[in-house]
Amino acid sequence: MAKVTAAAVKELRERTGAGMMDCKKALTEAGGDPQRALELLRKAGAAKAAKRVGRSATEGKIKVVAHGSRAAMVEVLSETDFVSRSEEFEAFANRLARALINGDGSGQAVKKGRDLADAAGGDAIAAALAALRVKVGENVQIGRGVAYQAEDGGALASYVHFSGGLGVLLEVSRGDQESLDVARSVAMHIAASDPQAVTPEDLDSEMVERERKFLAEQALEEGKPASIAEKIVTGRMRKFFEQHALTMQTYALDQDQTVGKVLAGAGLEVRRFARFEVGR
Repeated sequence: MAKVTAAAVKELRERTGAGMMDCKKALTEAGGDPQRALELLRKAGAAKAAKRVGRSATEGKIKVVAHGSRAAMVEVLSETDFVSRSEEFEAFANRLARALINGDGSGQAVKKGRDLADAAGGDAIAAALAALRVKVGENVQIGRGVAYQAEDGGALASYVHFSGGLGVLLEVSRGDQESLDVARSVAMHIAASDPQAVTPEDLDSEMVERERKFLAEQALEEGKPASIAEKIVTGRMRKFFEQHALTMQTYALDQDQTVGKVLAGAGLEVRRFARFEVGR
C-alpha cells in the first residue's frame, strides 16, 4: 500500500475543499492514487449533499450581472449567512447570472429552481451546484432568476442592497446618463417600496377585482347608501393603487413627488422591473 503523505493530503484538500481527515481516509482507501481518492470524495460528498437537500435554506444572496444591453438577476439560497458570504457561493451566483444572460432574455416570466438552472445551462449548472453543496457543507438552492434585454433604445439599471439580500432590475426607455441616474434612483425606490406593477393598469386584474369587491362590501356593511358607497370605493381604490402601482407611489427620495411625476420630469418610462428579496 502506497504511503499517504501530508503533501498529498494537503493537495487533495486544496482541490476539493474537503476536511483533512476525509482526504486522508480517501487517499488511504485509494491506495495513494489521488485521482481515485478524488472520485471517492465526490461520491461521498454527493451522498452527504443529497441528505442536506431537505434542509431549510432561508439565507442567501441576490446577484445582478450586466453585459452590453443584457442583464440578469438571480437569487441563490443557503442555510446560513456565513456560507452566502463565502467566495465559493459568490462565484456560483456570478456564474449562474452570467449563464442566464446567454439564455432566455425575454424577462416576461421569472424562472425558478430547475427551470432557472435549465435556462442558464442545464447539466453544467446542476453539476456546479452539486459541487458547491459538497464544498460548503450546506443545502444551497437556486431560487429565482430573470434576464432582460433592452430594446428600442431602452437601457437597463439595477440596485442591490449592501446586504446582498435585496435586488432590483429594471428597463427604462432611454439610456443617456441622466436617464440612467434617474433609473438607478427609481430602482432604489422599488427596493424600498415593493410595488407590484408599473401602472394601475398593469396590476393583476384578479387582485384588483378582489380588492374592489371587498371595499364595496365593507362600505355597504358600514351602512352607506349605494351611491355614496361607490364614491367611497373609488377613493379607497386610489389608495390601493398608490400602494401597489409604481407610478402612483410617493417617491421614497422626495416625499413631495410621486414616482410618476419624477419619471415624467425626466421624460422617462419604466418598461418593466423585477424585485427579489431573499426568502420572499
